[in-house]
Amino acid sequence: MAAPTERQHCRRLALLCALLGTLWELPRASQISYSVPEEREQGYIVGNISKDLGLEPRELTERRVRIVSRGKMQLFSLNPRSGSLVTAGRIDREELCAQSARCLVNFKVLVEDRVKLYGIEIEVTDINDNAPKFEAENLEVKINEIASPGARYPLPEAVDPDVGVNSLQSYQLSPSHHFSLDVQTGDDGTINPELVLERTLDREEEATHHLVLTASDGGDPRRSSTVHIQVTVLDTNDNAPVFAQPIYRVKVLENVLPGTLLLTVIASDPDEGTNGKVIYKLRKISGKQSSLFQLNENTGEISVARSLDYEECSFYEMEIQAEDGGGLKGRTKVLIMVEDVNDNRPEVTITSLFSPVREDAPQGTVIVLFNAHDGDSGKNGQVVCSIQENLSFKLENSVEDYYRLLTDQILDREKASEYNITVMATDRGTPPLSTEIHITLYVADINDNPPAFSQSLYSVYLPENNPRGTSIFSVSAYDPDDNENARVIYSLAEDTIEGAPLSSYVSINSDTGVLYALRSFDYEQFQNLQMQVRASDSGNPPLSSNVSLSLFILDQNDNTPEILYPAVPTDGSTGVELAPRSAEPGYLVTKVVALDKDSGQNAWLSYHLLKASEPGLFSVGLHTGEVRTARALLDRDALKQSLVVAVQDHGQPPLSATVTLTVAVADSIPDILADLSSIQIPANPDDSDLTLYLVVAVAIVSCVFLGFVLVLLALRLQRWHSSRLLQVESDRLPGMATSQFVGVEGVQAFLQTYSQEFSLTADSRKSHLIFPQPNYADTLISQESCGKNEPLCSSVDSKFPIDDTPLVPVSCIF
Repeated sequence: MAAPTERQHCRRLALLCALLGTLWELPRASQISYSVPEEREQGYIVGNISKDLGLEPRELTERRVRIVSRGKMQLFSLNPRSGSLVTAGRIDREELCAQSARCLVNFKVLVEDRVKLYGIEIEVTDINDNAPKFEAENLEVKINEIASPGARYPLPEAVDPDVGVNSLQSYQLSPSHHFSLDVQTGDDGTINPELVLERTLDREEEATHHLVLTASDGGDPRRSSTVHIQVTVLDTNDNAPVFAQPIYRVKVLENVLPGTLLLTVIASDPDEGTNGKVIYKLRKISGKQSSLFQLNENTGEISVARSLDYEECSFYEMEIQAEDGGGLKGRTKVLIMVEDVNDNRPEVTITSLFSPVREDAPQGTVIVLFNAHDGDSGKNGQVVCSIQENLSFKLENSVEDYYRLLTDQILDREKASEYNITVMATDRGTPPLSTEIHITLYVADINDNPPAFSQSLYSVYLPENNPRGTSIFSVSAYDPDDNENARVIYSLAEDTIEGAPLSSYVSINSDTGVLYALRSFDYEQFQNLQMQVRASDSGNPPLSSNVSLSLFILDQNDNTPEILYPAVPTDGSTGVELAPRSAEPGYLVTKVVALDKDSGQNAWLSYHLLKASEPGLFSVGLHTGEVRTARALLDRDALKQSLVVAVQDHGQPPLSATVTLTVAVADSIPDILADLSSIQIPANPDDSDLTLYLVVAVAIVSCVFLGFVLVLLALRLQRWHSSRLLQVESDRLPGMATSQFVGVEGVQAFLQTYSQEFSLTADSRKSHLIFPQPNYADTLISQESCGKNEPLCSSVDSKFPIDDTPLVPVSCIF
């Protein structure tokens, strides 16, 4: 058990070491260091940055690698061809870093493709390009003739802006019997030359002495400069000026107004007269700094001449020299420390802005990379950045004072196509200062929404008999996407209607969605069409949606009523209906039956009596078409009644049809036959030949039938007469009753056999004659009711009873 436990412990230790090693390498991987000598020409290769970034030279452009820095002047640039970091111009180390021991230039390199920053540190090394330089080429030193050997007199210092061995290294004094040179090294490493009196001076012997002081650096080649010193021997001056403090220190806020008194230096000289009068002068201060301060040479007051700036320089050191009238001098140092005030607002510089951003960008996508910097120091220079409360984005501190603005959720362009983001940078000073920047971020569209129709179902109504090419309807689909993703194309799904493709009936404009009819529709053919309209966008891949569209054909009054009964003969003859003279008012003579192929009100029919040979005799039902008697028929009423009936629909405009009815008013066949000649024969003899033949044939048959009946009756009467004779003779026979009627059973059977209807079909399209149903004669008229001289009552009219039921056209008479 111990072995596995020890093995697991070793694994964990190795994993921990690997993790620590990775963490150790991370900072080094993101920091790259180079060095370059100053004063190199433009394009000087500093280092192979593409290799150090792990990229090929061509990838510098592909991945949009660039330098980001806060400085207004770019000292370095990238060469995309060679992948090198090169100088952008001449670099002067002394101008860049002054007397700093190390001159470091720091900036960032952004690999925009990866949104990653790499720190670059370049040390600018010094070359011996400056010689030591004295403030003045000539210097006068006044020494009292009573000065004792060993007395020391400070000499002006040379200034060499170079550093290290290239800076000032030594002083040399020209040979002299009375003077020597001594060099003192200060606490800060500065070298201060002093003139040492070696022998007593005698003004009467030699009033002036001329010396040469040479300052040299340690560079290669060595550089040097000289100053000519004139020593003037004065009369007795016992005391030199002495300052109250060897070093004066003062702190001042950077926002003090010009003219503000900083401090007063005081040097005392116990001598009297001109030997005790002290004059103050500034020494050891650069030309730039000398313009910032003002020294009153009489009072020693030091005041601010111009506005100070902590960010430009926070510390000033100068030397004040006090000289009396006898030429004796005293020196002191003044150290001025400028304190920072919160007078600089944070500066926000956008390094990279990735706009527009795709709406399907994953959470955590970098949108903006920016730098927030405050020129103040301490808390005044500490910057905190924030954005207004926005659930879509968040802010992260990336590297040092660089910030990243990231997406905090998936964006939706259809909800917000652009964002106006306000970034506020606030320092921690008192009072705090802040800066706002406004970033406009556009969201790029992706095709994530199919077109949507304004309705889930469309119902369209189109009147029939429309012209070809008629615009039927316009469908509309909206796609909330943008540009091509929102361009909608309309089409119809393939389908067939009654064996023909849908495209032969209707078409749709692919751009506007307008539906057109390609043919004239007939309501009587079909009443509706069902189709699917498809709306597709132009995205990649395209998205689409369908909607059902029902096209309902509206009926138009384009069909006249069609009269089914009575059928209109094609030969122009007139239909005949029979009405008995005994008919009561309201008797149903016939019924006009009509049909309209339209629908609705267009098929709602009404019947009207337009014309009648005898007005008021017949009436027509408004909605039924029934032709009835309006009053009782009179003997004076003509046998033939002509009626014109109109059938009209309720369309707009209404359409109508008419039919002419001929009603025969008669109670018996002979009455009809007697008046048949009054029926108008058509003008066209060819169309009425058949009718004439039929009428003649029926007349002949009727005459033959009547003759046959008369002959039969005669025979019956003769037999009856014979039977009467036999009866007389048989009166002798008791119980034999004689009948009052002769041959009743025979005549009845005969009439039953021959009293029947004659008919022709309606297809003959000839004039119609209506006969009553078969009638049966129950009895013969008794002999007593007839004249005595007549064997049979032949004068009685032969009448056929007619029922009150509707008459049925059963024959065509012709």
